[in-house]
Amino acid sequence: MLIEHTNEEIIIRLPSNVNTEGLQKLVDYLSYKEATAQSQATQEQVDKLSTEVKKGWWAKNKDRITKTR
Repeated sequence: MLIEHTNEEIIIRLPSNVNTEGLQKLVDYLSYKEATAQSQATQEQVDKLSTEVKKGWWAKNKDRITKTR
C-alpha cells in the first residue's frame, strides 16, 4: 500500500488483489465522513430524519414488497 499526499488530495494505492467488498465499505465510510464533516446536526435531528425517510420509503414500496411474499 502506498499513501501519497499532494497539495490537493490524498492518493491511496492498493494492490489489485485487495478485497473489493471491504474496500467499498471503507470508501462508503470515507464518503460519509466527507459529506458530514461540516454538519451541525444533532444526533436527535439525524435520528428524526432517518425515521421520516424510512417511513417514506416504506409507504412507496409497501405494495411492491408485500406482493412478492
